[in-house]
Amino acid sequence: MNGGGGDGDGAASSGGGPPPPLEWRFSQVFGERTAGEEVQEVDIISAIEFDKSGDHLATGDRGGRVVLFERTDNKDNGVSRRDAEQMDYTVRHPEFRYKTEFQSHEPEFDYLKSLEIEEKINKIRWCQPANGALFLLSTNDKTIKYWKVQEKKIKKISEMNIDPSKTPGQPSSSSPPPVVANGVHADPAHDYLSKFSFPPGGLPSLRLPVVIVTSLETSLVARCRRVYAHAHDYHINSISNSSDGETFISADDLRVNLWNLEISNQSFNIVDVKPTNMEDLTEVITSAEFHPIHCNMLAYSSSKGSIRLIDMRQSALCDSHTKLFEEPEAPGSRSFFTEIIASISDIKFSKDGRYILSRDYMTLKLWDINMDSGPVASYQVHEHLRPKLCDLYENDSIFDKFECCLSGDGLRVATGSYSNLFRVFGASQGSTEAATLEASKNPMRRQIQTPARPSRTISSMTRMVRRGSESPGAEANGNGYDFTNKLLHMAWHPTENSIACAAANSLYMYYA
Repeated sequence: MNGGGGDGDGAASSGGGPPPPLEWRFSQVFGERTAGEEVQEVDIISAIEFDKSGDHLATGDRGGRVVLFERTDNKDNGVSRRDAEQMDYTVRHPEFRYKTEFQSHEPEFDYLKSLEIEEKINKIRWCQPANGALFLLSTNDKTIKYWKVQEKKIKKISEMNIDPSKTPGQPSSSSPPPVVANGVHADPAHDYLSKFSFPPGGLPSLRLPVVIVTSLETSLVARCRRVYAHAHDYHINSISNSSDGETFISADDLRVNLWNLEISNQSFNIVDVKPTNMEDLTEVITSAEFHPIHCNMLAYSSSKGSIRLIDMRQSALCDSHTKLFEEPEAPGSRSFFTEIIASISDIKFSKDGRYILSRDYMTLKLWDINMDSGPVASYQVHEHLRPKLCDLYENDSIFDKFECCLSGDGLRVATGSYSNLFRVFGASQGSTEAATLEASKNPMRRQIQTPARPSRTISSMTRMVRRGSESPGAEANGNGYDFTNKLLHMAWHPTENSIACAAANSLYMYYA
């Protein structure tokens, strides 16, 4: 997305029209299930995050573990420059390998509130690396932890340079001669010091012991540097790093707190939507995110479908917002489910900070922070499930919280769905790209064959609604969907067209 562009419609195209649709290919899978294998609850992935370089990927699971993966394909594996240039025409894609894992959180019990605190990792955020070490934040419902992961060199000692055959013999069992207070033997026959003298140049047979090291092995060690606890009465749903590299925010249902990475016993409450009387509560905070460039700006979303942009320079407690983004309700469309499906489950800034992508139950919406009259683009994700909202309410699926992500260049957006499907849409002006892919080794098996049908609406600000075709392989009313297999968590590589997504306990990776 071009931050300086005047187009209000996602990433401005570069004069030659929208880019062609991507063809997605399977890259890797970690933790693949065999047919009929039962998934353990603690192994289900609950968070995914690439670092800023894209060279590391972290996942968290419901068992409180954090697993790190590192990229291997961009390392110099002895390939000459000429060979590398000849290989440039082939499709190269990120390849990752398992790096390490550690137990981030344990189950706890709050005795004051008689509340069990589960160990599930809600969010992971990478911090700035330093001195070859990796740093990241992880949080469960109540406690945030700051981790340092570093390689430690372990010396393997094979031997010392002392010849055991030339060591002096065992002392005799006879009692040693008496010694006076100054350390000289009382018997002159045993007074060696008075007779001994060093030859010029020293003794050639006298050697200091030297350790002979056969190998230097490296071991990854994860150490918890800080614990940020006792600051949230409600469940933490978001953490986000500031671009200043020193602070971060954490958000629960009613409050957003500002922390310094180096200070764990103090935080500042910057947003508080808790009413004096809880009966007057009409909306809660669902997600919060720092602006990627301006450390004084952040956005948070609500259960009523609105996004508020705030500037921390205005006041210490940011009760008033700088801008409010919400879509007016269509007249006559209100129903029992209206507020439930309007609740925003996730928001993400584009890399340049110009746009905000939001996900509610039915749609993805793209907002221009310079235009608060409505979204510049809407992408229909679950419109075909509208006839089944009653059933989805009964089985609680309507409360599922799907995440969303943008490509590093801002040209595409993606989000998950049911039956382990995910959707990728073109975000540039005039693009009709809308792909449905399955989290499996054959992602294009559920590929939409017909192009999306964009319909221009409302104003001259080039807003668009992208419906896409209905889900292939499923009936129009959603009867062909498996609501137990849901793809909630996914992340887009920051510099390449590569997506990581979680299907239960399996991590799938795709490239285009």
